[in-house]
Amino acid sequence: QLQVVESGGGSVLAGESLRLSCVPSGFTLDRFPIAWFRQAPGKEREAVSCTSTNGRGIHYADSVKGRFAISRDVPNNTAYLQMNDLKPEDTAVYYCTYLKYWSEISCRYQSGYWGQETQVTVSA
Repeated sequence: QLQVVESGGGSVLAGESLRLSCVPSGFTLDRFPIAWFRQAPGKEREAVSCTSTNGRGIHYADSVKGRFAISRDVPNNTAYLQMNDLKPEDTAVYYCTYLKYWSEISCRYQSGYWGQETQVTVSA
């Protein structure tokens, strides 16, 4: 069974940083692309970032470019989302997931699987 386990959310002030972790279960990072999505209250779920199975392909939502960084620790089979200079508009529940396929355009090929959410709250 393919799953992921997330950790690292919390409450911070604007301008501070958080790092989310995602540990796949049942697969390794070189099998499926990893993606982070988020959903703010009253809004649709949106892709934040994703990375290809070899780590060379990366996408970011325009709203987080230059502030967030996705990375992979292959030996420990863990993916990370480093979030710097957080803003109140980053407040959302964040999900780690795997993608069915990699796209050069976006994090579009969602698997339909969603890990347990992790809350990120940023106060002004």
